[in-house]
Amino acid sequence: MNAIPSVDLRDFTAGDPSRKAKFIKEIGSAFEDIGFVALSGHFLSDGLVRELYSEIKAFFALPQHVKDSYEIDGIGGQRGYTSFGKEHAKGRKEGDLKEFWHFGQYVQNDPKLEAEYPDNVIVSELPNFNSVGKETFKMLEKTAKYVLRALALHLDLEETYFDEWIKNGNSILRPIHYPPITEEPKNAVRAAAHGDINLITLLMGAHGKGLQVKNHNGEWVDAIAAPDQLMINVGDMLSRLTNTKLKSTIHQVVNPPKELWGTSRYSIPFFMHPISEMPLNCLTNCVNEQHPKQFEDITAGEYLHERLIELGLVKE
Repeated sequence: MNAIPSVDLRDFTAGDPSRKAKFIKEIGSAFEDIGFVALSGHFLSDGLVRELYSEIKAFFALPQHVKDSYEIDGIGGQRGYTSFGKEHAKGRKEGDLKEFWHFGQYVQNDPKLEAEYPDNVIVSELPNFNSVGKETFKMLEKTAKYVLRALALHLDLEETYFDEWIKNGNSILRPIHYPPITEEPKNAVRAAAHGDINLITLLMGAHGKGLQVKNHNGEWVDAIAAPDQLMINVGDMLSRLTNTKLKSTIHQVVNPPKELWGTSRYSIPFFMHPISEMPLNCLTNCVNEQHPKQFEDITAGEYLHERLIELGLVKE
């Protein structure tokens, strides 16, 4: 049995107050308990999902020298290609067994943020790659907005509390390729145990074994979504904002059994980030005598910079 609760976003968006209340209760309880849900009723069409997988498989199949030409120095891996083994989890030396691409925000009507964010990188060999990536980014961002509206109501905030902070936010869409494993890994796994930095993560591709979540008892449980579902989890920024009322759960991607080493795995997380000015100061209604304030005041931008240094993606 999958330990991850399932919810349907259509309960929130259908215009039925009782269904909306049901969704808020279900997702709020799940995020307080294990920090993960499997979500259906999102804004990605089946056709768009098929197109995206086709494009990213074609990209990762390009010759290595071509992919390497899209690895941009000096931007901490925020856009374009990051080669195999370069990123590692906090506190680990071994690089994860993956390569990945980053699509970033498509800024609207904000010259300051346009100047702050690196430009998206255009892949000239694949004419549809960037347009399909952009459409996927927009649909996942829209899905995340409604999830955060439900969480705002769960936290007794105004429904659109997060809207101003996530508009033109520093979000990332990251198609990941875990290549076939060709030799016994030395202490390395496809993605070592970690918590996500951001507000929430929406994950495509959690349809087979591999992703595991650590529950309150310290046990690793498989997190498997149905083909039409996204796996959504709380990131450290949201956990910090809520004084850990909402749980940012440690998770990992383990290596497959030896008989499956010859297979690639693809997953596509969308990391929902706010704009850098968002204060992550603990919400006053999440602080009381039983739950004293656990964190110093900090902005999202300052916190992100700290974490990118820890991950080895940015130099101090």
